[in-house]
This record gives sequence, structure tokens and C-alpha cells, in this order.
Amino acid sequence: MKWYSLPVVTAASLAAGMALAADLPNKKAAVVPAPPPAWLDTLTIDGYVEGGIAINFNQPYNKLNWGHLYTDRANWPTFNGAVLTVQRPIDPKATSYDFGFKVQAQIGEDMRYNHTIGTTDYWIHDRTQFGFLEANVQAHLPWTSYISQGGVDVKAGIFPTYNGAEVMYAKDNLFYSHSYIFNFGPFLHTGLMTTTHVREWLDVYAGVTTGVNTFIGWPGDNNNSPSFHGGFGLNLLDGNLTILGIVHHGPENPVQRGNPAIAFAPLPGMTPLTWPNTPIACVCDPNTANRTYTNLTTTWKVTENLTLITDMAYNRESGWNPISTVTGIPQNLYGSFDTLAAGVNPAWPGLAALPQKPQGAESYAIAQYASYKVNDLLKINGRIEYYRDNKNFFVAGFPGYFDAANFLHGYPCYSCQFGPANVGTSYLALTLGATITPELPKLPIITGLILRPEFRWDTSVNGTQPFFRGQNTGNGIARSSSQGMFNMDVIIPFSLL
Repeated sequence: MKWYSLPVVTAASLAAGMALAADLPNKKAAVVPAPPPAWLDTLTIDGYVEGGIAINFNQPYNKLNWGHLYTDRANWPTFNGAVLTVQRPIDPKATSYDFGFKVQAQIGEDMRYNHTIGTTDYWIHDRTQFGFLEANVQAHLPWTSYISQGGVDVKAGIFPTYNGAEVMYAKDNLFYSHSYIFNFGPFLHTGLMTTTHVREWLDVYAGVTTGVNTFIGWPGDNNNSPSFHGGFGLNLLDGNLTILGIVHHGPENPVQRGNPAIAFAPLPGMTPLTWPNTPIACVCDPNTANRTYTNLTTTWKVTENLTLITDMAYNRESGWNPISTVTGIPQNLYGSFDTLAAGVNPAWPGLAALPQKPQGAESYAIAQYASYKVNDLLKINGRIEYYRDNKNFFVAGFPGYFDAANFLHGYPCYSCQFGPANVGTSYLALTLGATITPELPKLPIITGLILRPEFRWDTSVNGTQPFFRGQNTGNGIARSSSQGMFNMDVIIPFSLL
């Protein structure tokens, strides 16, 4: 090496050494793990306040929007509710044990339908009531195996149903009014639910509950039998396509636990009821007659702005509608059959004198949603739904303060509204609306503003007249085959922590 090269080599070595020394703290920082967050770091306290109005162009004489629950009050402002949520969510991808909880309370008119009976259902004698949408503890268990590569999540307590595309938490829905599938399906459960993360793309749900909108023991549970809740979830196309198949199955008919001195007049041919027993319409053992709610919900995020949701439902009740005898002949054919039978045997007692046999009731439905985000201010939403209630069993109206709770308990429900039995109605509902989220100046606590105007048209496509309208003084008929509505709500979200 030539002597004049030494300074260059020395300078280069010195520069490399200084660079290495300067980078050493960075290398040390990279290998030192960050301290884990404290358990309460992910605790949140937030909620929203919601109110709206449902304007029915039929001007129903009884102020009842048929086929609606949360928007059942026609042409009158509704305080749907104020919801407060305190939660520490679990991390389902954690590699170690993780524990959390969720308590969600609501006060408002929606709570008339959201009760788990036996808790707060008779506290407030008004349309505005109080109760809990959730009250549960949660755990992520890193129990990995061939059938649980992502571990297992467990939830115990009161929690919303896994059925269907729409939820009780208003902020998470596209519309103010709800589908028939939502309104006349399950809302809440009390029990234990597990989610097994079989693969990144497959989850399996399995659990046991006390039933639909029921708590534990009397008067929280309206019968003495458990129910199954479970299904599967597929997460495909990097999360852009999800498919959720869920079923809830078990006895839902209430044991009649009222005053034993109350006499129930049986229908012709029925054995008089003994106490405790079930309401007359259920010719069944309430602990063995099952009700099944089944949903298959597909959510496809087609583009960044366009989302399509398909919700299909099938429901069945096995114990109700005593419309036939053990012969299997429907009640509307009793007269014709009895005439023929009496011609052969004058002593024929008539079909009504024979023991009754329940035929059960079914509903099946499909709802298609489309949502397009125009910009940060505006989202356009559409929904079309077909719902078949083959015995007019599922769709009903509960205008009184305690109608929904009384019906679940099996108590008399004098103001409840039902369609004509053994007829069946096929509903078609079209809804077009928008979600408007204007930008607000920075405010304490309040985190935004959501407006959801919509036009909705419901009709019966099989010739029945289930919808209420203004009283017709000529013939007294106050029902219609369709109803048109303009609905709108305002949601103010807030955050306390």
C-alpha cells in the first residue's frame, strides 16, 4: 500500500466506525420489546342518543305502523333511546390469554322490545323504559390445535343474537326502520357462546342459551328448557366477502304461571287447560315444542364504496296454530267434511270434537341491501325484502307499554295486534334512504352527527290487508293492502373515554 493511501483508509475506517456507533442505539431500540399496554388502556366509554319520526301516509286510526317495532308509532316523534357502552374488548388474535367485558345499557322507547324478561321489564310504566342490551364477560383462550389454529373466544352473560344482518345498535344499521327479518326474529340471549377460530377463513360458533329475550330462572325464563345457538362464519377475499350461517333452536312457548284461579275457555274440541300450562293457542308441551330461527347472511364489499348484503331467513314454530285435528284436515275444511261424514253416519260428532293437533307456523324471507358511499358526507342505501308469514304467526303489533313483555311471559296481552289466523301474508317492502354525516366543529364529548332519511313502501302481494289506515266510517274497515312512509332519525354519538 502506498503511503499516500493511508490517510484515505484511516478516514474511511473512522467514518464507518462513527456511523456504526451512531446506529447502535437504534439497533438496541429495535430489539428491546415495547412494554405491553396496561389492561385498562383499551377501556372505552361511549354511546349515542337517537330520536326520529315515522310518517305514515295512511294516517292509521290507531297510530300503529303495522310490521314495525322501533318505528311503530305513526306520525309522532319517538325517543328511540340513549345508549351507554362500557367495555374492554378482547383481542381475538392475541397469542396469550386475554379477558374483557361489555356492559351496554339503554333508556328509551326501543327498550320496550329489547328486554330480557325478568330483569327490568316492569320498572317504568311508560313508553320510555330502561334495560341492558349487553352484560357479559369475555375471554380469548389461546388453545391452539388443528381445529382451533386461532384459539377460542368465550362470552357469558347477556348478549345480542348472532342471527341476521341488522342489529339493535342503531349506529351500525343502514336504515332507521328495520326489516321484517329483524323485527320478528330473536333480539337477545342469556347464556354461554363460544367462537372457535378454526382457520383464518373459518369460525365456528356454538353455545347454549335460555331462549329468546329471556334471563335465568322464574320469572326470567318462560319455560324450563335450554336452546342451542351456533353456526359458522367464512372470511374470504381478504375480508371483503363474509358469509355467516346461524341458527337458534329451542322451546320458546311460555308456561302459563298466572293466577291458578284464572279459567281459560278452550276452543271447541280442546281439553281444558290445567295450571300451570300454556296459552290456549299452543296445543303443546312448552318444553318440547321448538322454535327455530335460521339466517344466512352474506356481505360483499364489491369496491371501496359499494357494499352488497343478502340476508335469508327461515323460521319455524312447531307448537302453535291448532288448526287441525289428529286427522290432519285443516279447520277451514271442517264444515265440508262434517257434511259428508254426517250423510254417512248421522251420529258423526264433528271434527271439532276430536283432539286438536298443532300444525305449526313458518316464515321465510330474503332481503337484499345495497350501499354506495358517494363521499365522506353521503351514503345512498337501498333495501328490498320479501317476507312470507304463512300462518300470520310471526308478524304482530305490540302498542302497549308492556305488550311485548307480557307476550313473552305468557300473560294476557289485550292490546296486542295479530293478523287473521290460518290465512298467511306475503309482504314486499322497498326502502330507499341515505346516511348523512355532516362534519361538525370540534366539540367536547360529541363525536359526530348522523341523519338517516328514508322512503319506505310496504305491500301485501297475496291480497290480504294487514296495514292500518284511517277509519272508514262507511263500512268500518280500517285496513289496507299497503302503506307508504317517510321516516327519519337523528343519531348523536358521544365518547366519554
